[in-house]
Amino acid sequence: MTQATLAKYVVPLAVVLLASLGANAYQATQYSSVTKKLAITEMEFASSTTDFQTKLNSLQTDLTQVLEQNDELENDLEKEKDRNDEFEDQIDDIADKVGELDKLSKTDPQLLQKYSKVYFLNEHYTPVRLADIDPEYLSDPTNAKQIHASVKPFLENLMEAAVDDEIDLKILSAYRSFGEQTSLKAGYKFTYGAGTANQFSADQGYSEHQLGTTVDFTTVALKGGLSGFDKTPAYAWLLEHASEYGFTLSYPETNSYYEFEPWHWRFVGIALAKKLQHDNNHFYDLDQRVLNTHLVNLFERR
Repeated sequence: MTQATLAKYVVPLAVVLLASLGANAYQATQYSSVTKKLAITEMEFASSTTDFQTKLNSLQTDLTQVLEQNDELENDLEKEKDRNDEFEDQIDDIADKVGELDKLSKTDPQLLQKYSKVYFLNEHYTPVRLADIDPEYLSDPTNAKQIHASVKPFLENLMEAAVDDEIDLKILSAYRSFGEQTSLKAGYKFTYGAGTANQFSADQGYSEHQLGTTVDFTTVALKGGLSGFDKTPAYAWLLEHASEYGFTLSYPETNSYYEFEPWHWRFVGIALAKKLQHDNNHFYDLDQRVLNTHLVNLFERR
């Protein structure tokens, strides 16, 4: 083969080889570059992952602290709520006590005192307000009678209930002043003698009638008298129902003050009257300190 012919084939082959070598070198360079970039990326990713985990751990720590603080705040809030409830209860108690004191300041303390041979009621004492009793309830409609104004609604309810139950019941006596009691007692002494009069009639200043909370009942059948009242349906009805309207029998059988007076009933408030009946007890059997505890609800209608 001639040189010219050889050159014709060798030169192109050399060019191909050089091109191939150049391509391989380029690929090698690119591979190296990509490999380096991948390594850097992996390092950066690993670093980022570490940073992320560190930040995540930090956030979890912060969250735990926040939750703990939240629990503490909830506990503090609950304690504060309990203290606030306790404070409100104290305010309610104070308000109740103030209300009771206000009631007591407006209620005559004499109204639950034992005035039958126990305490003396001043001759100048008069109920704060007196009201006329409706004549239809009186044994003598022409002879006006008065009652403590705050007791009047309770007495009227009692009388209306008696009418509804077809009970023959009338009022013979109610409020009597110190002077009226003096005259009445003097008349009894003159008629029956001092010894006998003292067994059924109080001296002035010791009569419950002066309080304006006490009434003597009679019936039409007794023609306005008192004798035999304990044998009437009216007396039996009062024993069963008078406490519902705040009245109690002052001088039952075996009392140590006066003779048995089935007609003599005193207003002591519904709560106390019902308690006395429930306990089968009597007004003068209770200690004065116990009676005084009922003064605050004396005129409550329950």
